[in-house]
Amino acid sequence: MTATAPHFGPSHSTHAPRRPLAAAALLAALVGMVFSLLLGGAGSASAHAALTGSDPQDGAVVDTAPQDIQLTFSEGVALADDSIRVLDPSGKRADTGAAPRNLQCGSAVKFSVPLHSGLPDGTYTVAWQALSADSHPVSGAFTFSIGAPSKTTVTLPAEQAGGGLVGTLYSIARYAAYAGFILLVGGSAFVLACWQPGAGARPLQRLIVGGWMTLTASTLAMLFLRNPYTGSGKLADAFDLNGLKAVLDTKPGAALVSRLLLLGVSALFIAVLFGAYTKREDKREKKELTFGLAIGGTVIAVGIAGTWALAEHASTGIQPGIAMPVDVLHLLAVAAWLGGLAALLVALYRTPDIGAAAVQRFSRIAFGSVLVLTATGIYQSWRQVGTWSALTGTKYGQLLLVKVGLVAVLVGIAWISRRWTARLVTSAADTEGEEAGAETEEAEARVEVEVPESRAPSTPASVAEDPARAAQLARQRAAMAAAEKKRIRDADPNRYGLRRSVLAEVGVAVALLAVTTVLTSTEPGRTEEAARASTAAAAPAAEGPVNLTLPFDTGGKNGKGTVRMDIAPARTGANELHIWIDNPDGKAMDIPELKLAFTLESKDIGPLPVVPDRLAEGHWAASNVQIPMAGNWKVAVTVRTSDIDQTTIDKNVKIG
Repeated sequence: MTATAPHFGPSHSTHAPRRPLAAAALLAALVGMVFSLLLGGAGSASAHAALTGSDPQDGAVVDTAPQDIQLTFSEGVALADDSIRVLDPSGKRADTGAAPRNLQCGSAVKFSVPLHSGLPDGTYTVAWQALSADSHPVSGAFTFSIGAPSKTTVTLPAEQAGGGLVGTLYSIARYAAYAGFILLVGGSAFVLACWQPGAGARPLQRLIVGGWMTLTASTLAMLFLRNPYTGSGKLADAFDLNGLKAVLDTKPGAALVSRLLLLGVSALFIAVLFGAYTKREDKREKKELTFGLAIGGTVIAVGIAGTWALAEHASTGIQPGIAMPVDVLHLLAVAAWLGGLAALLVALYRTPDIGAAAVQRFSRIAFGSVLVLTATGIYQSWRQVGTWSALTGTKYGQLLLVKVGLVAVLVGIAWISRRWTARLVTSAADTEGEEAGAETEEAEARVEVEVPESRAPSTPASVAEDPARAAQLARQRAAMAAAEKKRIRDADPNRYGLRRSVLAEVGVAVALLAVTTVLTSTEPGRTEEAARASTAAAAPAAEGPVNLTLPFDTGGKNGKGTVRMDIAPARTGANELHIWIDNPDGKAMDIPELKLAFTLESKDIGPLPVVPDRLAEGHWAASNVQIPMAGNWKVAVTVRTSDIDQTTIDKNVKIG
């Protein structure tokens, strides 16, 4: 709830103190500086696997058929026997069907599959699917041609590995697992650390048990969906026993089974918390049991959080020995803050007995949780993003910015909640003082005035003679007293304001959890940038001027021809372009308009437009064409042969 610890001085001021605000501003400045230094000094790493190279390369045209296909990945991957398939133009298998051969040498992760001998000319499609070290499935496809390109009948699935209905169900289960963990751990921590009488409150019991049931059901769903999620994508395969057995032999499968075992132990923890703990009346015994439950609950929570750290992003890439404990701390801090927030919301709305002291204790826990989240979040961001360009130029970085924005909104609302907390505590202190004074006056009045027994209120004889009727009246009086107590508490404007701000916090927290779930299945920025750099480096280097030949067909009369282009010196800086347009007979072809554009997709640069000048029939040129940096540039040429007939053709070329 409250991201800033409240300060309650002797004056019981309801205004926000200035010193915590100044400290928060200083903390934000230090965080920003550390974040900048971390990103500025980042090295290389990976998490999701990515295809960084192939032989033959994507789009290559080779003179003779290769003996095998080789794929290079950014990190270690798990491949099944059918993970790499090569299809000829008619869609038939061109590989022998043998299992991929591991050609790893040093840090290079490379696999190959042999091809049939004597393959005919044409365009071949290579489709691959793998399981990266962080448990996420990855897939892709590319083409190469033997002799010359040809038409192909191969149709690849529209969705990537881990997509479709199974991928959606798996993502929902992953979201539910996070939510269940937060409610289970955060709710239990709230009861033990902030409001121990809440162990006997039905609404809080339902919240914590609901969290346990949600986490258990979602873990079972993920275990059964794991096989189709990483393989066929067919929902029916969720009940394939052979596939389930294969899942149990993997690291993610072992993590899910371990989580189920820990949930079995946590069921005993919940039974004690809501059973023996609520019945303890001796203060010493209850204190000892509180300590035991706190230690046992912490061990269980750390273990469950560890099942994520051991099988997801934290377990791969750089510094896994540091990243996994940091990931556990991050998850525990999230649970303590957001789970406690949900418990506080339930207590404020459904139980009339929670007092200002419990709210104040949670305020301190929330403040500590935010500090832990800040420190661990900075480290995780550096590790998964690495550079400022990846922060803005990759999907992971953009989602991370959305998450940071939601956290900022959440902290802002928490600051408002902190003000309501201060007012609630002040109001409670004043009320207690008034009640103490009233009790003193009443005691003094009893000493001075003695009420005769004949005037003392008595229970009617009919009621006194009927125990059942007396018990019924007692229950009615207790219910009326509880309702009146709740009405008085709900009428408190400070309590009402706190409930509204906490409700707003929970709403933002739900959105934050959704973004976090998407982040766990998104390729980290480091890996995406590394894959782009490797792809650019794998492109054939240009030595001296670049010569391109691009056939075109606008579809109209006299719409066929060829574009020949020379780029010199094909380096960064100023370049000279000469373009010749030939008709099918090889003679100069006059066209009304020609336009060019250069795009460096790996750095999100471009398209940079170029409008060449017509020098003669079929000859165009442009001078001082600036290429800002080296890379694998896409050159797009737009040819217009009439008022309505136009086409755009493109080709990648290494410049620089």
